[in-house]
Amino acid sequence: MNTGSTISREAMVELVRVMAPAMRERAVTYDRQASFPHENFDDFRSNGLMTVSVPTSYGGLGATYSDYVRVSEEIGRYCGATGLTFNMHNATMLWCGAVADLLDMTSEQRDRHEAIRVEMYRGVVERGDIHSQPFSEGLAPGATSGVATRAVPVAGGWLVTGRKIFASLSGAATFYNVTCQVPGEDEIRLLGVPAAADGVEILDDWDPLGMRGTVSRTLLMKDVFVPQSNEWMPAGMYNQAALRYPWLFLSLCPSYLGLTGGVIDTARLYLRGELPGQVAGARRDHPIKQVGWAQMQLKHQQSRALLYRAVDEATIDPTEQQLVLGWAAAITVMDHAAEVASLAIRVCGGQSMQKNMPLERMYRDSRLGSTMLPWSAEVCTERLGAAGLFD
Repeated sequence: MNTGSTISREAMVELVRVMAPAMRERAVTYDRQASFPHENFDDFRSNGLMTVSVPTSYGGLGATYSDYVRVSEEIGRYCGATGLTFNMHNATMLWCGAVADLLDMTSEQRDRHEAIRVEMYRGVVERGDIHSQPFSEGLAPGATSGVATRAVPVAGGWLVTGRKIFASLSGAATFYNVTCQVPGEDEIRLLGVPAAADGVEILDDWDPLGMRGTVSRTLLMKDVFVPQSNEWMPAGMYNQAALRYPWLFLSLCPSYLGLTGGVIDTARLYLRGELPGQVAGARRDHPIKQVGWAQMQLKHQQSRALLYRAVDEATIDPTEQQLVLGWAAAITVMDHAAEVASLAIRVCGGQSMQKNMPLERMYRDSRLGSTMLPWSAEVCTERLGAAGLFD
């Protein structure tokens, strides 16, 4: 999945590191207000990161999936909620770009897909369009099942009616890219619902435990007209992609791996007596603190090694053993994020629970990763429990 990037992977990650001080500071406000990270996305537009996963032939930075994982990880290190929302945008860029290029299409499908994605990518590159990807309806954990949203064909497109829960980037996205079905069809379609279209409504309050800056409210669509030019993948291609290249379901993990790294950074500063706002002095000479610090580093390195290997070795049509690696990586990254955050609270002590300390926010954010579909910890554990035991 090499798209021929315009800059090196390290240079892409460096674009994020330059933003680090501002992202850390803003993360406090986004969490307290449960508000979307508009300022971070403005910076992404300015430094080109909004196009990081757009192939170079369309004017983007041309990151491979492996490149993107490192970029997403670095964003999550400074603001977990920004990392997750940034992923929703980039998931669509990757589905329609590098992944689509691996799929079997007729020449007619390929030509039509090419014409559509040229315009989609142009909107991102030239206008700074933001794409959200709300798939969940709360009906089933599978990526290609439990879709109740309907697209009724009409002249020039479809009328889309349905409901998506946890629609991240609510009120900030240009397009809500939803999975839906035409009545009577088995294939799932991926359609870009314009946020400004008639019949689009954002419902419900947003006051969750963590990842508050994702602003993942409920998206309600009632007879929303979606033009044919907004069918981001040909009919049935999402099904094929989900089955033949399911690795994009790991794309939530880098945000949590980055969050784990942020916890590590914070705990290290505390033990050295250098954390802003810290009352106690250095604690690095205490053996019991060193034990906790060692355990945190161990879990972080385990998570990083598994995720990197799963993504770097990802191929189309994976074997069961390759999928075992992917499921194990998802569980490890998500569970270790919460475990490392808990260890950090223990190591840093009671003052770390204060709202003015970053670990309190990171601890809450870390609790949510294992619940995220379609590769939640429960789903992956269930699949691991059957892998190799049945034909």
